[in-house]
Amino acid sequence: MDADVIVVGAGLAGLVAAHELTSRGRRVALVDQENAANLGGQAFWSFGGLFLVDSPEQRRLGVKDSADLAWSDWQGSAGFDRTGDEDSWAVRWARAYVEWAAGEKRSWLAGHGITFLPTVGWAERGDLRAGGHGNSVPRFHIAWGTGTGVVEPFVRYAKQAARDGLLTFHHRHRVDHLVVEDSTAHGVRGTVLAEDRSPRGVASNRDTVGEFELTARAVIVTSGGIGGDHDVVRRHWPERLGTPPAEMVTGVPAYVDGRMLDISAEAGARLVNRDRMWHYTEGVRNWDPIWPGHGIRILPGPSSMWFDALGRRLPEPCLPGYDTLGTLRHLRTADGLADHGHSWFILTQKIIEKEFALSGSEQNPDITAKDRAGFLRERVLGKGAPGPVDAFLREGADFVSAPNLEQLVDRMNGLTDKPLLDAASIRHQIEARDLQMANPYAKDAQVQGIRNARRYIGDRLGRVAAPHRILDPAAGPLIGVKLHVLTRKTLGGIQTDLDSRALGADGTPVEGLYAAGEVAGFGGGGVHGYNALEGTFLGGCLFSGRAAGRAAARQTA
Repeated sequence: MDADVIVVGAGLAGLVAAHELTSRGRRVALVDQENAANLGGQAFWSFGGLFLVDSPEQRRLGVKDSADLAWSDWQGSAGFDRTGDEDSWAVRWARAYVEWAAGEKRSWLAGHGITFLPTVGWAERGDLRAGGHGNSVPRFHIAWGTGTGVVEPFVRYAKQAARDGLLTFHHRHRVDHLVVEDSTAHGVRGTVLAEDRSPRGVASNRDTVGEFELTARAVIVTSGGIGGDHDVVRRHWPERLGTPPAEMVTGVPAYVDGRMLDISAEAGARLVNRDRMWHYTEGVRNWDPIWPGHGIRILPGPSSMWFDALGRRLPEPCLPGYDTLGTLRHLRTADGLADHGHSWFILTQKIIEKEFALSGSEQNPDITAKDRAGFLRERVLGKGAPGPVDAFLREGADFVSAPNLEQLVDRMNGLTDKPLLDAASIRHQIEARDLQMANPYAKDAQVQGIRNARRYIGDRLGRVAAPHRILDPAAGPLIGVKLHVLTRKTLGGIQTDLDSRALGADGTPVEGLYAAGEVAGFGGGGVHGYNALEGTFLGGCLFSGRAAGRAAARQTA
């Protein structure tokens, strides 16, 4: 045997699994098609948000949370409707994950040196129903160091294990086959790719220079999802979300290609819930791209007005930061929108300064560098938009500004092939909303949401602008942002039991084969069901990677 366990994929789930194995004395072969610069995979680029329940950070901010409330929110969001089959293990994974998030998770992370900002974000505020989708309270805990900081300790462990002779890196090794004999996984075969010294995230060559085969007593697949391949995304796009846009921007590096899903299926693993996926509607083209079609997601506060491609205000709950897939469904199924892949934010300078954040470690250099003084200076005491946001305002191809609405709409129309927006119609809709701002109460759902958000001290201090009229000249200039669908997460995948063992078509484990992270739907083949509560993707990689590593260690004892 070349190792006790082979881990396919050097992203966060794979690194966590490798750490669990090497810390128990197992020999690990870590195989990845990219070079050493890409250790940590997609998680490195993330904002570093983690879902925690009843945390000290929440309690200090006056947030009352509980495992019962979180589980109610999870069930309402997931909408599990295949519990007798494809969701049978996903439900159990979901319950176990919520209990972990309300229990050991925070102390386990602290044991690895991972700490959090004092504020807690309120992501996915929901569909406005108590039993429906969304977080009832803020639960989005941002790690100091962003996703880079979450990945860092596990990269460090892997490098130390390599120095100790317990881990071998096999970079530029692309797995093409899982070796399964007598219903037991014994290893992997594949292609050695030519050396490529491209920086992290940059698309690498696929030139072949040889073949390889590795053997072990167990194999853990942690290879990620399909978000980097738009053709595969379109192939599995569900009818309930209408038709996929003709053009999308890409929220993950090109190597997130989903190849190991079909390879695992060929080896006997069962794939479930492939029609479930998580893409964002607030994507903008990166003015300084790293990978092909590189898009960045805006993490909006609740105040921007949202219009479809034809200039119609989106209905509730399609509000900024509320219901990701509900908004995507509306934009892909509403009358007249099938041929248009974009929508619009209209906002003020006052809103962008307070409410716009950008997802990604590279878009948040102060948090990524754990620069607490810089964070305070830039985001709390500073005037104007944060530096990365201001760069998009100045350089981004999807941003326009103007001193009045008519000029703004004219510039927005300049970003599309045909002028689809009517300034008079948009003015009528904005003025109707602005009339709702005169009192501390209103019938407009978005205005109600703004005022509700400001009752939470974390939003009032750092996330939600003081209520004001969009057309108030003192709040200007006006800003228009063209938004694109941004590909991101695969919610289905390899079905696994609670030990991350890959299950076959008959529901029994494929001996010696495990799966964790996005390739396993973050646990069980789809722990999120139809909707995510955010902060649960990194956490799903941690939780399922930990389970896979521990179970494989027991098997190979």
